[in-house]
This record gives sequence, structure tokens and C-alpha cells, in this order.
Amino acid sequence: MPVVLASVLTACSMTSLPNASTDRTSGARSAATTLVAAGDVACGPDIEVTDQECRQETMADLVESLSPDAVLVLGDTAYEQVTVASLKSYDVSWGRFLDKTQAVVGNHEYYGDGPDAYWDYFGDRAGPRGEGWYSFDVGAWHVVVLNSECTEIGCDADSDQGEWLAADLADNSAHCTLAAFHRPRFSSGDEYGDDESVSDFWQVLQDAGVDVVLNGHEHSYERFAPQRDSGRATTEEGMAEFVVGTGGRDLRGFGDPKPNSEVRWNDSFGVLGLTLRPDGYDWRFHATPGTSRVDQGSASCR
Repeated sequence: MPVVLASVLTACSMTSLPNASTDRTSGARSAATTLVAAGDVACGPDIEVTDQECRQETMADLVESLSPDAVLVLGDTAYEQVTVASLKSYDVSWGRFLDKTQAVVGNHEYYGDGPDAYWDYFGDRAGPRGEGWYSFDVGAWHVVVLNSECTEIGCDADSDQGEWLAADLADNSAHCTLAAFHRPRFSSGDEYGDDESVSDFWQVLQDAGVDVVLNGHEHSYERFAPQRDSGRATTEEGMAEFVVGTGGRDLRGFGDPKPNSEVRWNDSFGVLGLTLRPDGYDWRFHATPGTSRVDQGSASCR
């Protein structure tokens, strides 16, 4: 299956993960933490490794080279079903970061016998067993993780998950907040595209002042300008969305670009690196070594 560069534009329960690095760029010391994220990661033992498939070990080497303080796995941890056997491929690659990993549940975690193997492996790093929604802090940032498998777990505002989300955000005093869930609200990917089932999530998050949303599901990289659930672009009221389904499984194509899509890339695997500062963030998509620069920039929190 050929992979094509669609467009490239360089642009501007609670647990805790460590505060880590120090940013000395301007000569002043300011706390900063490095978070690396990607989803759609590892092939099970019955899937052949090729140049275009099952590159989870290459991606793990890339993550290691970035020395992140935290790793966020954006769902679909292993293929085609998340089982004890398929998770062995994840464990020998991305498993080296387990002590600093937080996990997002995806659709493949529910295939076969269901998500028991997933929670057995990640434990409380995947949130309360059977739920998949939880929050944690990374440096000065607050992170909410949601379960976007809405046919399995309710996603409406009045569901258990929706009520938890509203309460968690109301209790959050951090200036900067990030949300992560598997299925993207907005996507130009030709496999799934926009997913309106998570619209209630988006509305609650945007109204609470959340800054960044991370998703997987589409096996490509895409960045959207800050926008509301209505699709109206607005830096003051909207959230930037990064779709990072390039963790190793395979790469897929794009349909017509959706409004506010600023970068689309499916010519290589890669991971998103975020430098989280108390008042904003820097991002860079780190592609397979040898690939030209794809996307990077900076933004302030709302």
C-alpha cells in the first residue's frame, strides 16, 4: 500500500508523573516536562514485519532517543486484538517505558475477549479497571484521559464518564490542560474521518478551557488549528487537535482535507514530542530517522 504526503506545514483516581527537565533557552530557569505520544503501536506475532508494517521496535528506539519524562499511548496498543500474546510485541518494544507510561483504551482493546489483558498489563496506568477515564499531572499540566469507545462506555454528558469529566475539570486549577482519547473528533483520514460520537467530550473540554487534544485511530499524523466542536476556528475558545496514529502498526491514506487541518503526513511512522511549560507548549512530530522535518511549533495556553 503506497503512502503519500498529503501536505506539510510547519507552524507556530489521580496519579502524578515527575517534573523533569529545565528549559534554559532564554538563560532563565523555567520548569518544562517532555511528553511523547503516539497510538496504534504493535503487531501481534501472526503479522509479518515489513518496511511499512510492524515498526514498533523502531518507534520505541525513537522514543528512547528523546528521553521523555512521560509517555502517552493513544490506544490500539497491539493488533489485531489486545491479548496476552499480542502484548508481548508491545512489551519487548514500548514496554521499556512502562514505568513512565499512561495508557488510553482504543477499539482494538475491546476485540476478542475484551480489555482484560489490557488492564492486566497496564494496571492503574490505564485508569480504573473497566472504565478507562482518569486524570494525572505532568509537570504543571493537568491531563484527562477518556474512553472513546462509546458503544461500550457512555460518552454523553450525563453518562458516568461525562459527569466525572465535568467534575474533574471543575476541580482542576492548572493553567494548561491536555485531553487524550482514541477516536478523533476531527480527521481527514480515509479510514474513519470525523467521529461525532465524541462531540459531547469536545464541548465539555472546550468550554472548560482545555488547550490540546491528542488522538490515535487513524494511522497517520494530522494537526488541526484550534477549533470548537462546531468546526469554527478560534484560538480563544478552541482546542488544538493532534492525531498521532503512527506508533508502528501501519500507515494509511487521507481523503479530502477537513476544514482547519494544517498538517497531514503519512509518509513515515513517528511520535509527537510535546515540551510542556507552565504557560504553553512546544510541539514537534519526530518522524522515522532520516525523514525530513514534518511539523513543529509553539503555542500559549488559553
